[in-house]
Amino acid sequence: MSRLYAIAFLIVATASLSCSGEQSNRTRPVVADVAAASDADRPAIVFMGTSLTAGYGLDQSQAYPAFLQRKIDSAGLEYRVVNAGLSGETSAGALRRVDWLFRQPVALLVIETGANDGLRGQDPAQLKANLQAVIDRARRQEPPPALLILGMEAPPNLGPGYTRSFRAVYREVAQENQARLVPFLLEGVAGVDSLNQADGIHPTPRGQAIMAETVWKVLEPMLEGVGSRE
Repeated sequence: MSRLYAIAFLIVATASLSCSGEQSNRTRPVVADVAAASDADRPAIVFMGTSLTAGYGLDQSQAYPAFLQRKIDSAGLEYRVVNAGLSGETSAGALRRVDWLFRQPVALLVIETGANDGLRGQDPAQLKANLQAVIDRARRQEPPPALLILGMEAPPNLGPGYTRSFRAVYREVAQENQARLVPFLLEGVAGVDSLNQADGIHPTPRGQAIMAETVWKVLEPMLEGVGSRE
C-alpha cells in the first residue's frame, strides 16, 4: 500500500467511524487526565484531538498521550497530560469546545485536528481560520499556553493542489504564531498493517507508541526549562 493511498484510506475510514466514535465517547469522559490524581497540581499539557488522540479502540493507557506522560515522568518533569481527544471532530468542532477546555489552567496546548476536514474536502482556508481562532482563544488565557501543532495529510484523490494547500496550512499557522510543529503525526504508522488495528485504520498500542516518539522529538525540547522534581 502506497503512503498516499494509506493516508487517504486512513482519513476516509476514520471519518466513516466518527459516528461510532462519538457513541463511544458518550460512555467515557471526553477529557481524561492520564496522570495520577495526586498530581493534579502539576501544570497541564492538554491534547486537543480526534480519534487518533482519543485512542479509538484502545484503553486510555495505550493512547499516545499516555505514552508521553510516562516519558515526562521518566524525565522527572513537572507536567501532567490531559487527553482531550474526541472521535469524529472537525476543526470547527475543536473551536467550539476550546473555551470549555480552558476551564482549567493549561501550560501547553497540543492541537491535533483537520483529518475530518480533509475527508470532507473542506476549504483549507477555513481549516486555517479555525486553527487560528483556537490559538487566539488560547492566547487570551493568563498566562497563555505554549503551542504545539500536530500536522495531518489530506486524501490525494482531492488533487495535488488541494493536498499541497492542506499541508501548507499547518506550516503557515505554526510559523505565523511561533508555534512548534510536528509535520505529520502518523509518520511511519499510516498504512503499516502491523501498526494498525483490525480495521486497518486506527493505530495499535505499538503504533501509538511510535506516534508518541514522533511527538516527543518536538515536545521534549519545549519542556527542558522545567526543573526536575524535588
